Amino acid sequence: MIWESVKLALRTIRRNVLRSILTLLGIVIGVAAVIALVTIGEGAQSKMTSELSKLGSNMLIARPGAPTSGPPTGGESRSFSERDVDALRNGLTGVRAMAASSSKQVKVIYGTASQDTQVTGTEPSFFDTQDWAFTSGGTFSESDARSGTAVCVIGATLVRELFQGENPLGGIIRVGAMPCEVTGTLAAKGQSAFGTDQDNTVVMPLRTYQRRIAGSTRIATIAVSGINQEVLPALQSAMAEILRETRRIDPGEEDDFTVRDMTQIAAAMSSTTSVMTGLLGAVAAVSLLVGGIGIMNIMLVSVAERTREIGIRLAIGARANQVLLQFLVEAIVLCLIGGLIGLALGYGLAALGALLLGIPMGFNVTMAAVAVVFSAVIGVVFGFFPARSAARLDPIEALRHE
Repeated sequence: MIWESVKLALRTIRRNVLRSILTLLGIVIGVAAVIALVTIGEGAQSKMTSELSKLGSNMLIARPGAPTSGPPTGGESRSFSERDVDALRNGLTGVRAMAASSSKQVKVIYGTASQDTQVTGTEPSFFDTQDWAFTSGGTFSESDARSGTAVCVIGATLVRELFQGENPLGGIIRVGAMPCEVTGTLAAKGQSAFGTDQDNTVVMPLRTYQRRIAGSTRIATIAVSGINQEVLPALQSAMAEILRETRRIDPGEEDDFTVRDMTQIAAAMSSTTSVMTGLLGAVAAVSLLVGGIGIMNIMLVSVAERTREIGIRLAIGARANQVLLQFLVEAIVLCLIGGLIGLALGYGLAALGALLLGIPMGFNVTMAAVAVVFSAVIGVVFGFFPARSAARLDPIEALRHE
């Protein structure tokens, strides 16, 4: 019985192709919009999570000043001192790696090529806290760090822009006014979640940076990497206590520093992206409602056009529930066809958007199934009233209809 109703519905759709296509448009656009926006939103969330993970695993970052949005950079007021760093190094447990650092934008020159880049003065353990691998060479030594030797490690962008195919190891670049020997090159990380090029960087010993680049002993950030994620809350609390003590902050006074958990930042940004994706999906879903109303409208017109046909069916013995099923199945088939077309169109648009935005693209089986089922539900909900109207027609009055 149902299969016969499906065949009859397909025959009716073929008989009125143009009207059926126009009826489907609302469902097609609605499903395609929801699929495309949600898929692109999930891709953006996945990329953001991936980019934040490049900043380092299980990492806490302390910096002077009150909390602000954006990447962790040191403020100018009351910077950290070596005393703060030593107190943290001696007082913390559960630490995998720890490094103090400061950064500054400087022009770097090699031969005739130059590049404005971020120069970071830090300790050899910096690369462990940042989970940064080397493509060649290695980090500077502890003795280099203590003596302030003019050596440095450069990122992939500088290898490409300055050396242009030459081997950078042992090369002498000029960082500001200071010549510096390249001892290692870093693996590419790409853009950070904050939009900065992580590979456009020069890393040198902190003492070298302070003496030759910054001209001060200012320390902008202290990065601490925990042995695992479970120790981070206790580690964050301990860092705050030690810094309050070394910076002589009285009880009740507000901290003049911030200790940020990069995992929490990632979770907050991921949550924000999820909310935005949900809102975009909800807005797009409104078009599904409009499409459902269009289905109801066309089905009511179809019932009015086929009143005589319905009367004949009822007169020769068709039951009311059979007539209801016929029109209900027709509405469901229309919505399912629209849902499948919208599904293909939505993933096509999502793939194009992912390509243009440079974000990962994934096929969510659950989302696809929900879209198809929701299309069928729309067919049931908005097709029921026209189907019931057809089933309630008086056969005699229907036969008289012209």
